[in-house]
Amino acid sequence: MIIPKRLIFILLITIACTSFGNLLVIGDISNSLKEVSATEIIPNSELIWVIEDSGNDNVLYGLKPTGEISKSIELKSSNNLDWEDITADQYGNIYIGDFGNNNKNRTIFQIYKVYNKDLINDTAETHLIEFSLPFINQPKDFEAFFIHQNVFYLISKENKGFSVFTVPNAVGNHTANFISKFELDGKDTRVTSSDISSDGKSVVLLNHKRIWKYSNYEGTDFFSGNKEKLTFKHNSQKEGVCFKNDSTLIITDERHGSTGGNIYSYTIQ
Repeated sequence: MIIPKRLIFILLITIACTSFGNLLVIGDISNSLKEVSATEIIPNSELIWVIEDSGNDNVLYGLKPTGEISKSIELKSSNNLDWEDITADQYGNIYIGDFGNNNKNRTIFQIYKVYNKDLINDTAETHLIEFSLPFINQPKDFEAFFIHQNVFYLISKENKGFSVFTVPNAVGNHTANFISKFELDGKDTRVTSSDISSDGKSVVLLNHKRIWKYSNYEGTDFFSGNKEKLTFKHNSQKEGVCFKNDSTLIITDERHGSTGGNIYSYTIQ
């Protein structure tokens, strides 16, 4: 089939006129994955690990940087009630946060651990870290967390701010520890993903339009440090962020029709 030159010209113009603001598109996620809700990179691997959120399969996917599926791992002993974020420790173990709570009716939340040694297989057992919130707290919806020094930091999804809770990285049942609540200025401030740099010096929070970067903090008091609001100049349902290195982020968004479903690179320094 020969494509008319006029059609090729129109297609090139359309692509050239598509603006992704400050984001660089590096990959087009496989069409079979419509609702990618998180992303993570682990040491000594070129794959970008992703999951899909509620109602989708209990599968962990490893994508090539260009977006094609390279690895699919069916996760046993797990249930995708509402998977929302991924984090990984220094050993390359992956943790899946099943803690979405849009209707505010959940009282028990899960984090599923997948050992690094099992990432070469087509199926893997998961190990359950379960937690509830302190009685004094109202029900929360979570879409973001990261791990630092063997402790999970969970970020709530709220208007005008977020609450931070911690949970130990230990299989079993726990009551989360409430740290504090923090404010975010402006409209549309709900946090959809988060990560910490490998050197521990920067934390980022993601939403559909921007990143908040925190740095120059003392110890683990991450959100009392310097805060920068970095705008993408691009709006889509961005649900996943992770550090590629200490100055570069990888970001993914969900696919809606002909928009989204991309892997982006974004420089924060």
